[in-house]
Amino acid sequence: MHDIAEPARYTPTPDETLTDDLFANARAHGPETGYSRRVGDRWVRVTHTQLADQVTDVAAGLMAWGLEPGDRVAIMAGTSFEWMVCDYAIWTAGGVTVPIYETSSAEQVAWILHDSGAVGAFVANADAAATVASVSADATDLRALWSFDGSDLDELAASGRDIDRSEVEARRTSRTSDALATIIYTSGTTGRPKGCAITHANLLCQVHNVAAAKNVTELVFNDRSTTLLFIPVAHILARSIQLTAVHSRVHLAHGSDAKKAAALFADFRPSVILAVPYIFEKIYNTAKHKAAAEGKGWIFTQAEATARDYSESIDRGGPGLLLRLRHELFDRLVYGKLRTALGGQVDYIVSGGAPLGARLGHFFRGIGINPLEGYGLTETCAGVTLNLPGQQRIGTVGRPLPGCSVRIADDGEVLLKGGVVFQGYWHNEEATREAFDDDGWFRTGDLGALDADGYLTVTGRKKDLIVTAGGKNVAPAVLEDRLRAHWLVSQCLVVGDRRPYVAAMLTIDSDVLPQWLAEHGHHEDTAVERIHESPELLAELQKAVDDANKAVSNAEAIKRFVVLPTDFTVDEGLLTPTLKVKRAVVTQRYAAEIDSLYARPRTGSPV
Repeated sequence: MHDIAEPARYTPTPDETLTDDLFANARAHGPETGYSRRVGDRWVRVTHTQLADQVTDVAAGLMAWGLEPGDRVAIMAGTSFEWMVCDYAIWTAGGVTVPIYETSSAEQVAWILHDSGAVGAFVANADAAATVASVSADATDLRALWSFDGSDLDELAASGRDIDRSEVEARRTSRTSDALATIIYTSGTTGRPKGCAITHANLLCQVHNVAAAKNVTELVFNDRSTTLLFIPVAHILARSIQLTAVHSRVHLAHGSDAKKAAALFADFRPSVILAVPYIFEKIYNTAKHKAAAEGKGWIFTQAEATARDYSESIDRGGPGLLLRLRHELFDRLVYGKLRTALGGQVDYIVSGGAPLGARLGHFFRGIGINPLEGYGLTETCAGVTLNLPGQQRIGTVGRPLPGCSVRIADDGEVLLKGGVVFQGYWHNEEATREAFDDDGWFRTGDLGALDADGYLTVTGRKKDLIVTAGGKNVAPAVLEDRLRAHWLVSQCLVVGDRRPYVAAMLTIDSDVLPQWLAEHGHHEDTAVERIHESPELLAELQKAVDDANKAVSNAEAIKRFVVLPTDFTVDEGLLTPTLKVKRAVVTQRYAAEIDSLYARPRTGSPV
């Protein structure tokens, strides 16, 4: 076994809670702008005092309604200013927040409401309200529903006018750091979601130790920084960044539609962008596609190679004269335009939820945007490791943050300890026991390695490891990352467990398909379903497969692939809300297609 620990620089006192930062900001910096709220097509600035007042009013309304300390209240909505207000209001009134993804199925909503025993729920709109209403028979503890879309929040706040604000403050300060703050249900790939019971202390350790890490406050999260959240706040990563923003007085804004993220970046101009790797892949592919469409594909190819060379040289003592000159040229021709498309002010991107990979990491650092890739899970309140500013090692997920310990078990599994590790699974003692080893280390289910300097590399999920019929172990993430680098590929899944060889299923990015169709003499509106078996398309995607295979041995290489007629989506239940492929669900859904990859003799790579 190999392990490493970073001493904690903060330990919560018994009387601290997550609401302290918000109200401290209001007292010390009340008139200053802390937030921006999207109203129509414009941003409306919100001061620290205004947010604290709104939180207090909604908390008073909850108390007047009958919320008792420890009661659970669900929030089923996309990322928004209202989400943040209600989260803090629930805590201020002594409650426990239960996030539910807006895209959750009725079955998932029913289970979460039932298992958590939620007594009330905030929802985004009438559609979400209808979903909750449809499962009311299962949600036996649910007594109230409030919608963001309408006057419900105003009416709830108004109902608490007779509650003296000293009573609200007394309720807020009666909570302790070991009190339950939130139950977050893991999106999971199979079975019912498990509720992660997370205390105020768990999240306080996350927020304060991140802020205490070297160069984080000085360079990334401070009162000069701006960030725009658009990935779901129901996810622990966005939630922890929101808490960190409040703690460090980062100017914070929200946007719920990832498809509009680029326009919002250009409008809001954040200095820090938080996203999952899929979003950064889309940014990269969109830029590459746009350059090709304008007849500048060769320029982008050279610029891309230079960016990666430049970034890699930083780890070897710095670039030489010729590389610096090439980099300066492409900074004028390409990199500056890419930074402008993201608002022109972005210095850092924070990536989590899945590995970013060395390819994208070097590209973004090479164009002047530093990637801070980290690692963690819902059970660990997000970040346990992080590549810190000035100490980045691209391709790894960094060293342990203060207060965190990482161990690599004999079988390669990553084990974790620290104040950020959750209390266990809600109402599930058996799963909780299975989640920890005999020494109290949390079993992540991920495979990884620590280098001599304590940097962690995660190679994939333990349960996703493919063992071919010939006994070869294959980590699919390496191949899948390279496949997604091709501009036509949207999603992919590498298969081959207990099969004679490795194969893959690919889906097409419908946003860029029209360009390929036009270049090959097809109507631009031709549907994927009509073209996915085209020899021309298969030949194009063979290039992606060939490139991916360069990263592995011949025994691990993809021997055949199939292009699916439709993409994987959240709505179809094939992606998690953070856009990770649900491997088990996809494998079951496309069992026939997988069988076809092995049904005939191999006379070529495509089916």
